[in-house]
Amino acid sequence: MAAKKQKKGPKDPNNHVVATNRRARHDYEILDRYEAGLVLTGTEVKSLREGQAALTDGFASFSNPTEMWLEQVHIPEYLNGTWTNHSARRKRKLLLNHRELDKIQRQIEGKGYTVVPLQLYFKDGRAKVEIAIAKGKREFDKRETLRRKQDDREAQRAMRQRNRGAA
Repeated sequence: MAAKKQKKGPKDPNNHVVATNRRARHDYEILDRYEAGLVLTGTEVKSLREGQAALTDGFASFSNPTEMWLEQVHIPEYLNGTWTNHSARRKRKLLLNHRELDKIQRQIEGKGYTVVPLQLYFKDGRAKVEIAIAKGKREFDKRETLRRKQDDREAQRAMRQRNRGAA
């Protein structure tokens, strides 16, 4: 039996990526990833639905062993908001279960480890953030990563040229 093909229609507005942190992948070595919910106000959700957010300076920290907070993530004020509008860089609580919080806390005890946000998105209408346990890269590590990516691109380009010539 043949599988049914799904129609490619308009994207679901309840499932889309709002912001990605490309700088985190450059500055850090990503070790482990987690999906966390966010505690947001109404104007923050409306601003995110407009596709506005910046994760570049963001990080997560523990206030006590049972609570983790996302800090320095910029969600601009909602333009049509009134006195109920939020501040752009306020701390936002992350929703994780106790097992995940314990595991994260154990992983970041070492020197050089931190928790950075990688992606902010909506999943089934709810705002989620993908956070990662990361270790900071040194300058020569960053250069090595860029060099490796460029070498891979050149190898792929050479393979495409070779395959085109054979056909």
